[in-house]
Amino acid sequence: MELLSLLTLLLLAIASNEACQVQSSSSETSDSVDWWQTAQFYQIYPRSFKDSDGDGIGDLNGITSKLEYLKDLGITAAWLSPIFKSPMVDFGYDISDFFDIQPEYGTLEDFRALIKRAKELDLKIVLDFVPNHSSNESEWFQKSLKREKGYEDYYVWHDGKVNSTTGKREPPTNWLQYFRGSAWEWNEQRQQYYLHQFAVQQPDLNYRNPLVVEQMKRVLRYWLNEGVSGFRCDALPPLFEVLPNGDGQFPDEVVSGSTEDKEDRDYLTTTYIENQPETIDMVYQWRTVLDDHKRIYGGNSSVLLIETYSPAWFTMQFYGNRSTEGAHLPFNFNLITVMEQKGVSASNVQEAIDLWLNNMPAGRTPNWVLGNHDKRRAASRYGKEHIDGMNMLVMILPGVSVTYQGEEIGMTDGEISWEDTVDPWGCNSNPDIYEQYTRDPERTPFQWTGGTNAGFTNGSTTWLPLAADYETINVEKELSDGVSHLKIYKELVALRKSSKTLQNGSTKYQTLSEDIFVVQRSLTKSATIVLVINFGSVAKIVDLSQFDKNRTESLLLLIGSIDSTKTTGTRYDPTSLSLDPAEALVLTSE
Repeated sequence: MELLSLLTLLLLAIASNEACQVQSSSSETSDSVDWWQTAQFYQIYPRSFKDSDGDGIGDLNGITSKLEYLKDLGITAAWLSPIFKSPMVDFGYDISDFFDIQPEYGTLEDFRALIKRAKELDLKIVLDFVPNHSSNESEWFQKSLKREKGYEDYYVWHDGKVNSTTGKREPPTNWLQYFRGSAWEWNEQRQQYYLHQFAVQQPDLNYRNPLVVEQMKRVLRYWLNEGVSGFRCDALPPLFEVLPNGDGQFPDEVVSGSTEDKEDRDYLTTTYIENQPETIDMVYQWRTVLDDHKRIYGGNSSVLLIETYSPAWFTMQFYGNRSTEGAHLPFNFNLITVMEQKGVSASNVQEAIDLWLNNMPAGRTPNWVLGNHDKRRAASRYGKEHIDGMNMLVMILPGVSVTYQGEEIGMTDGEISWEDTVDPWGCNSNPDIYEQYTRDPERTPFQWTGGTNAGFTNGSTTWLPLAADYETINVEKELSDGVSHLKIYKELVALRKSSKTLQNGSTKYQTLSEDIFVVQRSLTKSATIVLVINFGSVAKIVDLSQFDKNRTESLLLLIGSIDSTKTTGTRYDPTSLSLDPAEALVLTSE
Protein backbone atom coordinates (compact mmCIF):
# COMPACT_ATOMS: atom_id res chain seq x y z
CA MET A 1 0.00 0.00 0.00
CA GLU A 2 2.86 2.40 0.79
CA LEU A 3 4.37 1.88 -2.68
CA LEU A 4 1.01 2.45 -4.35
CA SER A 5 0.50 5.59 -2.31
CA LEU A 6 3.88 6.95 -3.33
CA LEU A 7 3.17 6.28 -6.98
CA THR A 8 -0.23 7.92 -6.71
CA LEU A 9 1.27 11.04 -5.13
CA LEU A 10 3.95 11.14 -7.80
CA LEU A 11 1.44 10.99 -10.64
CA LEU A 12 -0.73 13.62 -9.00
CA ALA A 13 2.24 15.97 -8.57
CA ILE A 14 3.18 15.65 -12.22
CA ALA A 15 -0.40 16.00 -13.42
CA SER A 16 -1.08 19.11 -11.35
CA ASN A 17 2.31 20.61 -12.30
CA GLU A 18 2.81 21.81 -8.74
CA ALA A 19 6.20 22.72 -7.34
CA CYS A 20 7.94 20.01 -5.35
CA GLN A 21 9.45 21.16 -2.07
CA VAL A 22 12.27 19.17 -0.51
CA GLN A 23 13.98 20.15 2.71
CA SER A 24 17.68 19.53 3.10
CA SER A 25 18.38 15.87 3.85
CA SER A 26 19.32 16.80 7.39
CA SER A 27 19.50 19.80 9.65
CA GLU A 28 23.24 19.39 10.02
CA THR A 29 25.54 22.33 9.55
CA SER A 30 28.24 22.21 6.91
CA ASP A 31 30.79 21.55 9.69
CA SER A 32 29.15 18.22 10.56
CA VAL A 33 28.51 16.97 7.02
CA ASP A 34 30.87 14.17 6.01
CA TRP A 35 33.16 14.75 3.00
CA TRP A 36 31.19 12.58 0.57
CA GLN A 37 27.80 14.19 1.22
CA THR A 38 28.49 17.24 -0.96
CA ALA A 39 31.29 15.72 -3.06
CA GLN A 40 32.01 16.02 -6.76
CA PHE A 41 32.92 12.50 -7.93
CA TYR A 42 34.71 12.12 -11.26
CA GLN A 43 34.79 8.77 -13.04
CA ILE A 44 38.03 7.90 -14.83
CA TYR A 45 38.05 5.12 -17.40
CA PRO A 46 41.81 4.45 -17.09
CA ARG A 47 42.25 2.90 -20.51
CA SER A 48 41.04 6.10 -22.14
CA PHE A 49 42.17 8.89 -19.81
CA LYS A 50 45.90 9.48 -20.43
CA ASP A 51 48.70 7.29 -21.82
CA SER A 52 52.17 7.87 -20.35
CA ASP A 53 54.28 5.31 -22.23
CA GLY A 54 53.18 5.59 -25.86
CA ASP A 55 51.40 2.24 -26.24
CA GLY A 56 48.05 3.94 -26.98
CA ILE A 57 46.48 2.67 -23.74
CA GLY A 58 45.83 4.90 -20.74
CA ASP A 59 47.62 3.99 -17.52
CA LEU A 60 48.18 4.87 -13.87
CA ASN A 61 51.11 7.19 -14.48
CA GLY A 62 48.99 9.00 -17.03
CA ILE A 63 46.30 9.52 -14.39
CA THR A 64 48.89 10.73 -11.88
CA SER A 65 50.18 13.27 -14.41
CA LYS A 66 46.67 14.75 -14.71
CA LEU A 67 45.64 14.88 -11.06
CA GLU A 68 46.28 18.62 -11.01
CA TYR A 69 43.67 18.94 -13.77
CA LEU A 70 41.13 17.28 -11.47
CA LYS A 71 42.18 19.52 -8.60
CA ASP A 72 41.71 22.55 -10.83
CA LEU A 73 38.22 21.36 -11.73
CA GLY A 74 37.35 21.22 -8.03
CA ILE A 75 36.85 17.45 -7.94
CA THR A 76 36.59 15.83 -4.50
CA ALA A 77 37.24 12.20 -5.45
CA ALA A 78 38.24 10.30 -8.58
CA TRP A 79 36.67 6.89 -9.12
CA LEU A 80 38.81 4.58 -11.25
CA SER A 81 37.23 1.87 -13.38
CA PRO A 82 39.03 -1.48 -12.85
CA ILE A 83 42.83 -1.42 -12.81
CA PHE A 84 43.35 -5.00 -11.60
CA LYS A 85 45.10 -7.85 -13.38
CA SER A 86 42.86 -9.09 -16.18
CA PRO A 87 42.88 -10.87 -19.56
CA MET A 88 40.89 -7.81 -20.72
CA VAL A 89 38.02 -9.74 -22.31
CA ASP A 90 35.71 -7.13 -20.74
CA PHE A 91 38.45 -4.53 -20.34
CA GLY A 92 39.11 -5.02 -16.66
CA TYR A 93 35.76 -6.31 -15.47
CA ASP A 94 37.10 -9.86 -15.84
CA ILE A 95 39.61 -9.90 -12.98
CA SER A 96 42.17 -12.67 -12.67
CA ASP A 97 43.92 -11.24 -9.59
CA PHE A 98 42.01 -8.87 -7.30
CA PHE A 99 45.22 -8.03 -5.41
CA ASP A 100 47.44 -6.86 -8.27
CA ILE A 101 47.59 -4.23 -11.01
CA GLN A 102 47.08 -4.95 -14.73
CA PRO A 103 50.62 -4.68 -16.24
CA GLU A 104 49.58 -2.46 -19.15
CA TYR A 105 48.25 0.01 -16.57
CA GLY A 106 51.39 -0.09 -14.42
CA THR A 107 52.55 -1.61 -11.15
CA LEU A 108 51.57 -1.55 -7.52
CA GLU A 109 54.33 1.00 -7.00
CA ASP A 110 52.76 3.18 -9.68
CA PHE A 111 49.45 2.92 -7.85
CA ARG A 112 51.08 3.91 -4.57
CA ALA A 113 52.65 6.91 -6.29
CA LEU A 114 49.19 7.89 -7.55
CA ILE A 115 47.74 7.64 -4.04
CA LYS A 116 50.63 9.68 -2.63
CA ARG A 117 50.21 12.48 -5.19
CA ALA A 118 46.43 12.49 -4.74
CA LYS A 119 46.81 12.95 -1.00
CA GLU A 120 49.23 15.83 -1.58
CA LEU A 121 46.51 17.49 -3.66
CA ASP A 122 43.74 16.59 -1.18
CA LEU A 123 42.05 14.36 -3.75
CA LYS A 124 40.49 11.06 -2.81
CA ILE A 125 40.75 7.89 -4.90
CA VAL A 126 37.86 5.42 -5.13
CA LEU A 127 38.31 2.03 -6.79
CA ASP A 128 35.91 -0.15 -8.74
CA PHE A 129 35.00 -3.30 -6.81
CA VAL A 130 33.77 -6.08 -9.11
CA PRO A 131 32.19 -8.64 -6.78
CA ASN A 132 29.84 -10.64 -9.02
CA HIS A 133 32.43 -12.61 -10.95
CA SER A 134 36.10 -13.20 -11.66
CA SER A 135 37.97 -14.09 -14.81
CA ASN A 136 38.04 -17.75 -15.80
CA GLU A 137 41.83 -17.35 -15.66
CA SER A 138 41.65 -16.57 -11.95
CA GLU A 139 43.52 -18.96 -9.67
CA TRP A 140 40.25 -19.40 -7.79
CA PHE A 141 38.44 -20.63 -10.87
CA GLN A 142 41.26 -22.95 -11.89
CA LYS A 143 41.21 -24.51 -8.42
CA SER A 144 37.43 -24.82 -8.56
CA LEU A 145 37.72 -26.65 -11.90
CA LYS A 146 39.88 -29.24 -10.15
CA ARG A 147 37.57 -29.34 -7.12
CA GLU A 148 40.47 -28.44 -4.86
CA LYS A 149 39.59 -28.35 -1.18
CA GLY A 150 37.98 -25.06 -0.20
CA TYR A 151 37.29 -24.10 -3.81
CA GLU A 152 34.78 -26.77 -4.83
CA ASP A 153 31.81 -24.39 -4.57
CA TYR A 154 33.52 -21.05 -5.17
CA TYR A 155 31.40 -20.66 -8.30
CA VAL A 156 27.84 -21.63 -9.27
CA TRP A 157 28.19 -25.14 -10.73
CA HIS A 158 25.38 -27.40 -11.90
CA ASP A 159 25.03 -30.78 -13.61
CA GLY A 160 22.40 -29.47 -16.00
CA LYS A 161 19.40 -31.45 -17.20
CA VAL A 162 18.97 -34.37 -19.58
CA ASN A 163 16.44 -33.78 -22.34
CA SER A 164 13.91 -36.62 -22.06
CA THR A 165 13.34 -36.61 -25.83
CA THR A 166 16.87 -36.34 -27.20
CA GLY A 167 18.76 -37.77 -24.25
CA LYS A 168 21.24 -34.90 -24.52
CA ARG A 169 22.49 -32.85 -21.62
CA GLU A 170 21.21 -29.25 -21.56
CA PRO A 171 21.83 -26.15 -19.41
CA PRO A 172 20.06 -26.09 -16.05
CA THR A 173 17.77 -23.21 -17.06
CA ASN A 174 16.94 -20.85 -19.90
CA TRP A 175 18.67 -17.93 -18.16
CA LEU A 176 20.36 -15.40 -20.46
CA GLN A 177 23.56 -13.42 -19.93
CA TYR A 178 23.90 -9.65 -20.36
CA PHE A 179 26.18 -10.13 -23.38
CA ARG A 180 23.65 -12.24 -25.33
CA GLY A 181 23.03 -15.96 -25.23
CA SER A 182 22.89 -18.57 -22.48
CA ALA A 183 24.14 -17.71 -19.00
CA TRP A 184 25.44 -21.29 -18.62
CA GLU A 185 28.64 -22.75 -20.05
CA TRP A 186 29.61 -26.44 -20.08
CA ASN A 187 33.08 -27.27 -18.76
CA GLU A 188 34.57 -30.53 -19.99
CA GLN A 189 37.16 -30.77 -17.25
CA ARG A 190 34.70 -30.54 -14.39
CA GLN A 191 31.80 -32.09 -16.34
CA GLN A 192 29.40 -29.42 -15.13
CA TYR A 193 27.91 -26.13 -16.24
CA TYR A 194 28.93 -22.87 -14.59
CA LEU A 195 26.85 -19.70 -14.36
CA HIS A 196 28.11 -16.53 -16.05
CA GLN A 197 25.73 -13.59 -16.14
CA PHE A 198 28.24 -11.70 -18.23
CA ALA A 199 30.77 -13.11 -20.74
CA VAL A 200 31.68 -16.81 -20.84
CA GLN A 201 35.07 -15.78 -19.43
CA GLN A 202 33.40 -14.18 -16.36
CA PRO A 203 32.12 -17.00 -14.11
CA ASP A 204 29.81 -15.90 -11.29
CA LEU A 205 31.16 -16.24 -7.77
CA ASN A 206 28.97 -18.17 -5.32
CA TYR A 207 28.03 -15.83 -2.48
CA ARG A 208 26.20 -18.59 -0.68
CA ASN A 209 29.68 -19.90 0.13
CA PRO A 210 31.05 -18.18 3.29
CA LEU A 211 34.60 -18.61 1.98
CA VAL A 212 33.76 -16.43 -1.04
CA VAL A 213 32.15 -13.80 1.18
CA GLU A 214 35.25 -13.60 3.37
CA GLN A 215 37.61 -13.60 0.39
CA MET A 216 35.91 -10.57 -1.12
CA LYS A 217 36.02 -8.78 2.23
CA ARG A 218 39.77 -9.41 2.17
CA VAL A 219 39.88 -7.62 -1.18
CA LEU A 220 38.20 -4.57 0.35
CA ARG A 221 40.52 -4.52 3.35
CA TYR A 222 43.61 -4.90 1.17
CA TRP A 223 42.88 -1.80 -0.91
CA LEU A 224 41.71 0.21 2.11
CA ASN A 225 45.13 -0.49 3.59
CA GLU A 226 46.66 0.84 0.37
CA GLY A 227 44.99 4.17 1.01
CA VAL A 228 41.84 4.24 -1.12
CA SER A 229 38.84 6.22 0.10
CA GLY A 230 36.15 3.77 -0.88
CA PHE A 231 34.66 1.63 -3.61
CA ARG A 232 32.14 1.76 -6.39
CA CYS A 233 30.52 -1.68 -6.46
CA ASP A 234 29.88 -2.94 -9.98
CA ALA A 235 26.82 -4.80 -11.24
CA LEU A 236 25.04 -5.57 -7.97
CA PRO A 237 21.64 -6.83 -9.22
CA PRO A 238 22.89 -10.31 -10.30
CA LEU A 239 25.06 -10.93 -7.22
CA PHE A 240 22.69 -13.65 -6.00
CA GLU A 241 20.31 -15.90 -7.88
CA VAL A 242 17.34 -17.64 -6.32
CA LEU A 243 17.98 -20.79 -4.31
CA PRO A 244 17.38 -24.11 -6.12
CA ASN A 245 14.43 -26.29 -5.11
CA GLY A 246 14.64 -29.46 -3.09
CA ASP A 247 15.81 -31.40 -6.15
CA GLY A 248 18.61 -28.92 -6.75
CA GLN A 249 16.90 -27.38 -9.79
CA PHE A 250 16.61 -23.67 -10.59
CA PRO A 251 13.41 -22.25 -12.14
CA ASP A 252 13.24 -20.99 -15.71
CA GLU A 253 12.47 -17.36 -16.41
CA VAL A 254 9.38 -16.52 -18.50
CA VAL A 255 9.20 -14.62 -21.77
CA SER A 256 8.99 -10.89 -21.03
CA GLY A 257 7.48 -9.64 -24.28
CA SER A 258 10.07 -6.84 -24.40
CA THR A 259 11.84 -8.12 -27.53
CA GLU A 260 11.60 -10.92 -30.07
CA ASP A 261 15.40 -11.39 -30.07
CA LYS A 262 15.83 -14.69 -28.21
CA GLU A 263 19.52 -14.04 -27.55
CA ASP A 264 18.89 -10.69 -25.84
CA ARG A 265 18.74 -10.81 -22.04
CA ASP A 266 15.56 -8.74 -22.14
CA TYR A 267 13.79 -11.58 -24.00
CA LEU A 268 13.18 -13.16 -20.57
CA THR A 269 12.30 -11.75 -17.19
CA THR A 270 15.04 -11.62 -14.55
CA THR A 271 12.91 -12.50 -11.53
CA TYR A 272 15.20 -15.30 -10.37
CA ILE A 273 18.60 -13.90 -11.32
CA GLU A 274 18.47 -10.27 -10.16
CA ASN A 275 17.50 -8.21 -7.11
CA GLN A 276 17.48 -10.97 -4.53
CA PRO A 277 17.15 -9.93 -0.85
CA GLU A 278 20.53 -11.47 0.02
CA THR A 279 22.22 -8.84 -2.15
CA ILE A 280 21.02 -6.09 0.17
CA ASP A 281 22.46 -7.87 3.20
CA MET A 282 25.80 -8.36 1.45
CA VAL A 283 26.09 -4.61 0.87
CA TYR A 284 25.39 -4.07 4.58
CA GLN A 285 28.26 -6.44 5.36
CA TRP A 286 30.62 -4.50 3.07
CA ARG A 287 29.61 -1.26 4.78
CA THR A 288 30.59 -2.84 8.10
CA VAL A 289 34.03 -3.67 6.65
CA LEU A 290 34.53 0.00 5.74
CA ASP A 291 33.25 1.31 9.08
CA ASP A 292 35.39 -1.18 11.01
CA HIS A 293 38.46 -0.02 9.11
CA LYS A 294 37.81 3.58 10.14
CA ARG A 295 37.14 2.53 13.74
CA ILE A 296 40.42 0.60 13.93
CA TYR A 297 42.72 2.86 11.93
CA GLY A 298 41.03 6.27 12.16
CA GLY A 299 41.04 8.79 9.33
CA ASN A 300 38.22 9.87 7.05
CA SER A 301 35.17 7.80 6.20
CA SER A 302 35.45 5.45 3.24
CA VAL A 303 32.54 5.66 0.84
CA LEU A 304 30.50 2.81 -0.66
CA LEU A 305 28.88 3.55 -4.04
CA ILE A 306 26.51 1.03 -5.64
CA GLU A 307 25.79 0.47 -9.32
CA THR A 308 22.24 -0.69 -9.78
CA TYR A 309 19.59 -0.09 -12.43
CA SER A 310 17.02 -1.79 -10.20
CA PRO A 311 13.53 -0.41 -9.49
CA ALA A 312 13.20 2.10 -6.66
CA TRP A 313 11.72 -0.38 -4.16
CA PHE A 314 14.92 -2.41 -4.34
CA THR A 315 17.48 0.35 -4.88
CA MET A 316 16.44 2.36 -1.83
CA GLN A 317 17.09 -0.61 0.46
CA PHE A 318 20.80 -0.29 -0.30
CA TYR A 319 20.90 2.86 1.85
CA GLY A 320 20.27 0.79 4.98
CA ASN A 321 17.51 0.68 7.53
CA ARG A 322 16.85 1.83 11.08
CA SER A 323 19.29 -0.65 12.57
CA THR A 324 21.91 -1.16 9.85
CA GLU A 325 23.91 1.19 7.65
CA GLY A 326 24.17 0.30 3.98
CA ALA A 327 25.71 2.01 0.99
CA HIS A 328 26.43 5.70 1.35
CA LEU A 329 25.23 6.24 -2.23
CA PRO A 330 23.29 3.83 -4.42
CA PHE A 331 23.84 5.45 -7.81
CA ASN A 332 20.88 7.38 -9.18
CA PHE A 333 20.61 6.76 -12.93
CA ASN A 334 17.13 8.26 -13.34
CA LEU A 335 18.38 11.20 -15.41
CA ILE A 336 19.73 8.57 -17.81
CA THR A 337 16.98 5.95 -17.84
CA VAL A 338 13.85 8.12 -17.75
CA MET A 339 15.07 10.35 -20.56
CA GLU A 340 16.35 7.43 -22.63
CA GLN A 341 12.86 5.99 -22.53
CA LYS A 342 10.82 9.18 -22.87
CA GLY A 343 13.03 11.87 -24.39
CA VAL A 344 14.52 15.17 -23.25
CA SER A 345 11.94 17.51 -21.74
CA ALA A 346 11.32 19.50 -18.58
CA SER A 347 8.53 17.16 -17.47
CA ASN A 348 10.76 14.11 -17.89
CA VAL A 349 13.51 15.78 -15.86
CA GLN A 350 10.97 16.36 -13.11
CA GLU A 351 9.83 12.75 -13.29
CA ALA A 352 13.45 11.56 -12.93
CA ILE A 353 14.03 13.77 -9.90
CA ASP A 354 10.69 12.89 -8.29
CA LEU A 355 11.39 9.19 -8.72
CA TRP A 356 14.48 9.52 -6.53
CA LEU A 357 13.55 12.15 -3.96
CA ASN A 358 10.03 10.81 -3.37
CA ASN A 359 11.38 7.34 -2.62
CA MET A 360 14.66 8.11 -0.83
CA PRO A 361 14.58 7.28 2.90
CA ALA A 362 14.65 10.27 5.24
CA GLY A 363 18.06 11.53 6.24
CA ARG A 364 19.88 10.00 3.27
CA THR A 365 21.94 11.81 0.65
CA PRO A 366 20.79 11.97 -2.99
CA ASN A 367 23.13 11.82 -5.97
CA TRP A 368 22.86 12.71 -9.64
CA VAL A 369 24.53 10.94 -12.56
CA LEU A 370 24.50 11.98 -16.23
CA GLY A 371 26.61 9.22 -17.77
CA ASN A 372 29.23 6.52 -17.43
CA HIS A 373 31.32 4.07 -19.46
CA ASP A 374 28.25 1.92 -20.21
CA LYS A 375 25.98 4.64 -21.60
CA ARG A 376 26.30 6.88 -24.64
CA ARG A 377 27.87 10.20 -23.75
CA ALA A 378 25.65 12.81 -22.13
CA ALA A 379 26.18 15.39 -24.90
CA SER A 380 25.10 12.79 -27.47
CA ARG A 381 22.05 11.60 -25.52
CA TYR A 382 20.71 14.96 -24.35
CA GLY A 383 22.01 16.95 -27.32
CA LYS A 384 25.17 19.06 -27.35
CA GLU A 385 23.07 22.15 -26.79
CA HIS A 386 21.89 20.81 -23.42
CA ILE A 387 25.18 19.68 -21.84
CA ASP A 388 25.65 22.92 -19.89
CA GLY A 389 22.08 22.82 -18.62
CA MET A 390 22.44 19.22 -17.51
CA ASN A 391 25.76 19.92 -15.77
CA MET A 392 24.06 22.84 -14.04
CA LEU A 393 21.23 20.57 -12.95
CA VAL A 394 23.43 18.00 -11.19
CA MET A 395 25.44 20.76 -9.51
CA ILE A 396 22.43 22.75 -8.27
CA LEU A 397 20.35 19.81 -7.01
CA PRO A 398 21.07 18.70 -3.42
CA GLY A 399 23.61 16.04 -2.57
CA VAL A 400 26.36 14.51 -4.67
CA SER A 401 27.28 15.08 -8.32
CA VAL A 402 28.97 12.43 -10.47
CA THR A 403 30.80 13.33 -13.69
CA TYR A 404 32.04 10.86 -16.29
CA GLN A 405 35.31 11.96 -17.88
CA GLY A 406 34.65 14.29 -20.80
CA GLU A 407 31.24 15.57 -19.69
CA GLU A 408 32.93 18.73 -18.45
CA ILE A 409 34.11 19.59 -21.98
CA GLY A 410 31.03 18.30 -23.84
CA MET A 411 32.66 15.23 -25.39
CA THR A 412 30.39 13.28 -27.75
CA ASP A 413 30.32 9.65 -28.85
CA GLY A 414 32.95 8.40 -31.24
CA GLU A 415 31.89 6.57 -34.39
CA ILE A 416 33.22 3.03 -34.13
CA SER A 417 32.96 0.67 -37.09
CA TRP A 418 32.21 -3.03 -36.77
CA GLU A 419 35.84 -3.73 -37.68
CA ASP A 420 37.08 -1.51 -34.82
CA THR A 421 34.58 -2.79 -32.27
CA VAL A 422 36.20 -4.42 -29.22
CA ASP A 423 33.46 -4.32 -26.57
CA PRO A 424 32.25 -7.90 -25.93
CA TRP A 425 28.63 -6.79 -25.84
CA GLY A 426 28.97 -5.51 -29.39
CA CYS A 427 31.24 -8.32 -30.57
CA ASN A 428 28.74 -10.95 -29.39
CA SER A 429 26.16 -9.55 -31.83
CA ASN A 430 26.68 -8.96 -35.56
CA PRO A 431 27.44 -6.12 -38.02
CA ASP A 432 23.73 -5.35 -38.45
CA ILE A 433 22.84 -4.78 -34.80
CA TYR A 434 26.14 -4.18 -32.96
CA GLU A 435 25.47 -0.45 -32.51
CA GLN A 436 22.53 -1.31 -30.24
CA TYR A 437 24.92 -3.02 -27.82
CA THR A 438 28.46 -1.70 -28.16
CA ARG A 439 29.81 0.59 -25.44
CA ASP A 440 32.90 1.61 -27.40
CA PRO A 441 31.54 5.02 -28.56
CA GLU A 442 31.48 6.41 -25.00
CA ARG A 443 34.94 5.00 -24.22
CA THR A 444 37.02 6.79 -26.86
CA PRO A 445 40.23 8.47 -25.61
CA PHE A 446 39.97 11.69 -23.63
CA GLN A 447 40.55 14.82 -25.67
CA TRP A 448 43.31 16.88 -24.08
CA THR A 449 44.36 18.90 -27.13
CA GLY A 450 43.50 19.39 -30.80
CA GLY A 451 46.89 17.98 -31.80
CA THR A 452 48.06 14.49 -32.74
CA ASN A 453 45.93 11.81 -31.08
CA ALA A 454 44.19 14.53 -29.05
CA GLY A 455 47.15 14.72 -26.70
CA PHE A 456 46.07 11.37 -25.23
CA THR A 457 49.28 9.56 -26.25
CA ASN A 458 52.67 10.24 -27.80
CA GLY A 459 52.38 6.91 -29.59
CA SER A 460 51.25 6.38 -33.15
CA THR A 461 47.91 4.69 -32.38
CA THR A 462 45.10 4.71 -29.81
CA TRP A 463 43.35 1.61 -28.52
CA LEU A 464 40.04 2.98 -29.85
CA PRO A 465 39.66 5.56 -32.63
CA LEU A 466 39.28 9.17 -31.48
CA ALA A 467 35.93 10.95 -31.66
CA ALA A 468 35.78 13.06 -34.81
CA ASP A 469 35.35 16.40 -33.02
CA TYR A 470 38.54 16.30 -30.93
CA GLU A 471 40.08 19.28 -32.74
CA THR A 472 37.29 21.58 -31.52
CA ILE A 473 36.24 19.83 -28.30
CA ASN A 474 39.30 19.50 -26.06
CA VAL A 475 40.69 20.80 -22.78
CA GLU A 476 43.39 22.99 -24.28
CA LYS A 477 40.99 24.88 -26.55
CA GLU A 478 38.29 25.24 -23.93
CA LEU A 479 40.73 26.69 -21.43
CA SER A 480 41.75 29.33 -23.97
CA ASP A 481 38.24 30.15 -25.21
CA GLY A 482 36.47 33.09 -23.61
CA VAL A 483 33.41 30.94 -22.87
CA SER A 484 33.42 27.14 -22.93
CA HIS A 485 31.73 24.09 -21.44
CA LEU A 486 34.84 23.54 -19.32
CA LYS A 487 34.85 27.04 -17.87
CA ILE A 488 31.14 26.80 -17.13
CA TYR A 489 31.71 23.48 -15.39
CA LYS A 490 34.51 24.93 -13.25
CA GLU A 491 32.33 27.89 -12.29
CA LEU A 492 29.55 25.52 -11.25
CA VAL A 493 31.84 23.44 -9.04
CA ALA A 494 33.29 26.58 -7.46
CA LEU A 495 29.79 27.87 -6.72
CA ARG A 496 28.73 24.53 -5.32
CA LYS A 497 31.71 24.41 -2.96
CA SER A 498 31.38 28.01 -1.77
CA SER A 499 27.60 28.28 -1.41
CA LYS A 500 26.09 27.32 1.93
CA THR A 501 22.73 27.36 0.20
CA LEU A 502 23.79 24.62 -2.25
CA GLN A 503 25.39 22.59 0.52
CA ASN A 504 22.64 22.82 3.12
CA GLY A 505 19.60 24.56 1.68
CA SER A 506 16.10 23.32 0.94
CA THR A 507 15.11 22.50 -2.64
CA LYS A 508 12.08 23.46 -4.66
CA TYR A 509 11.62 22.49 -8.30
CA GLN A 510 8.89 22.59 -10.92
CA THR A 511 8.11 22.15 -14.58
CA LEU A 512 6.59 25.47 -15.67
CA SER A 513 5.72 24.06 -19.09
CA GLU A 514 6.79 21.11 -21.19
CA ASP A 515 9.97 23.07 -21.93
CA ILE A 516 10.87 25.11 -18.83
CA PHE A 517 12.32 23.59 -15.68
CA VAL A 518 13.19 25.56 -12.54
CA VAL A 519 15.14 24.62 -9.41
CA GLN A 520 15.38 26.92 -6.40
CA ARG A 521 17.70 26.37 -3.44
CA SER A 522 17.05 28.42 -0.30
CA LEU A 523 18.66 28.82 3.11
CA THR A 524 17.90 31.29 5.88
CA LYS A 525 20.33 34.25 5.91
CA SER A 526 21.96 33.05 2.67
CA ALA A 527 21.51 33.91 -0.98
CA THR A 528 18.85 32.00 -2.88
CA ILE A 529 20.08 30.17 -6.00
CA VAL A 530 17.74 29.68 -8.99
CA LEU A 531 18.36 27.47 -12.04
CA VAL A 532 16.17 27.95 -15.13
CA ILE A 533 16.49 25.70 -18.19
CA ASN A 534 14.67 25.87 -21.54
CA PHE A 535 14.59 22.32 -22.91
CA GLY A 536 12.58 23.45 -25.93
CA SER A 537 13.46 24.47 -29.47
CA VAL A 538 11.76 27.87 -29.36
CA ALA A 539 12.35 30.98 -27.24
CA LYS A 540 10.15 31.47 -24.17
CA ILE A 541 9.29 34.24 -21.74
CA VAL A 542 9.27 32.90 -18.19
CA ASP A 543 7.46 34.34 -15.20
CA LEU A 544 9.13 32.92 -12.11
CA SER A 545 6.40 34.32 -9.87
CA GLN A 546 4.34 31.37 -11.13
CA PHE A 547 6.93 29.21 -9.41
CA ASP A 548 7.42 31.37 -6.31
CA LYS A 549 4.93 34.16 -5.70
CA ASN A 550 7.59 36.04 -3.74
CA ARG A 551 10.02 35.90 -6.64
CA THR A 552 9.51 39.42 -8.02
CA GLU A 553 12.79 41.15 -7.18
CA SER A 554 15.49 41.14 -9.85
CA LEU A 555 17.95 38.24 -9.98
CA LEU A 556 21.68 38.45 -10.64
CA LEU A 557 23.04 36.19 -13.38
CA LEU A 558 25.93 34.09 -12.11
CA ILE A 559 26.42 31.53 -14.91
CA GLY A 560 24.92 31.17 -18.37
CA SER A 561 25.11 28.31 -20.87
CA ILE A 562 27.63 28.58 -23.68
CA ASP A 563 25.27 30.10 -26.27
CA SER A 564 23.52 32.48 -23.88
CA THR A 565 23.70 36.12 -24.97
CA LYS A 566 23.02 37.40 -21.46
CA THR A 567 25.74 39.08 -19.42
CA THR A 568 26.92 37.61 -16.13
CA GLY A 569 26.80 40.11 -13.29
CA THR A 570 23.66 41.70 -14.77
CA ARG A 571 20.29 41.70 -13.01
CA TYR A 572 17.18 40.37 -14.77
CA ASP A 573 13.46 40.68 -14.11
CA PRO A 574 12.21 37.25 -12.96
CA THR A 575 8.64 38.00 -14.04
CA SER A 576 9.61 38.38 -17.72
CA LEU A 577 12.80 36.39 -18.15
CA SER A 578 13.50 35.56 -21.79
CA LEU A 579 15.09 32.20 -22.55
CA ASP A 580 16.44 31.18 -25.95
CA PRO A 581 16.17 27.54 -27.08
CA ALA A 582 18.36 25.31 -24.84
CA GLU A 583 19.44 28.30 -22.76
CA ALA A 584 20.20 27.61 -19.10
CA LEU A 585 20.87 30.20 -16.38
CA VAL A 586 22.03 30.13 -12.77
CA LEU A 587 20.86 33.24 -10.92
CA THR A 588 20.98 34.50 -7.36
CA SER A 589 18.97 36.82 -5.15
CA GLU A 590 22.09 38.74 -4.10
